Amino acid sequence: MSIRIITDSTTDFTSAEAQQLDVSIVPMRTIFGKTEYLDGIDLTHEQFYTMLEQSDELPTTSQPIPHDFEQVIRQAQEAGEASIIITIAEKLSGTYQSAELAKKACGGKDIWVIDSETATLAHRALVERAIELRDQGTPAEEIVHILEKEKKSIRLFAMVDTLEYLHKGGRLSRTSAIAGTLMKVKPLITIRQGEIIPVGKARGSSKAYGELFALTEKEGGIDFDKPFALGYTGNRERLDQFEALFHERYKGRTPLVGSIGSAIGTHVGPGAVGLFFFAREDN
Repeated sequence: MSIRIITDSTTDFTSAEAQQLDVSIVPMRTIFGKTEYLDGIDLTHEQFYTMLEQSDELPTTSQPIPHDFEQVIRQAQEAGEASIIITIAEKLSGTYQSAELAKKACGGKDIWVIDSETATLAHRALVERAIELRDQGTPAEEIVHILEKEKKSIRLFAMVDTLEYLHKGGRLSRTSAIAGTLMKVKPLITIRQGEIIPVGKARGSSKAYGELFALTEKEGGIDFDKPFALGYTGNRERLDQFEALFHERYKGRTPLVGSIGSAIGTHVGPGAVGLFFFAREDN
């Protein structure tokens, strides 16, 4: 039985990438004021960050409704395909619950829903792993079993360039935001079991990049046999130095490089960079 891989737009695939990899994307919604946009369809990442910087208030994001997933599942059923749905972390969004309700509405047979327990390009790494397994001819049930195990090895470490959006989102006082900005403090964050948490801070970008690599090695290093990526919010130029350091450190290794969308970008703002990978299991 052939397999349809379904995910949400927080994976930050471009339309061309999704088509090339044969993965179905269900869009999130991003709301600025009273205007609602479909993530990746009528709101590009570039447009999102331009609007974010111009807005006095943070936008809100809304998960797909069950009907959005149901439409894609029924298309798969009509084509005689099983459906594997991989969503953004349940603790970050109601997307997982929408997918589960859609699964129930569609009868539940040959439909699986996986909580990635992460977001953005780390979430995408899990989806790309599913694509690899599908293309190798692995049965759907076995793919689900492998993903549920391997998702525990996914790591996400990122540097936040500006404290403004953490302040706007109520995660940081104005006094702390101003003081941190003056001292050029760059917070470091991760996602663990679906929750965004701080893991350190550094003075200046260069030291922050070094800390990101140190955190990576502390987790056992990158499993280069599985998908790994570098990501950025806003202007790609911010990533250039970090990417150069990556190539210097891991010679001969070429990561996917992708833009991070509204689900995480709303909270960290432009200028953030991150590293997304499966940790080596032999450490």
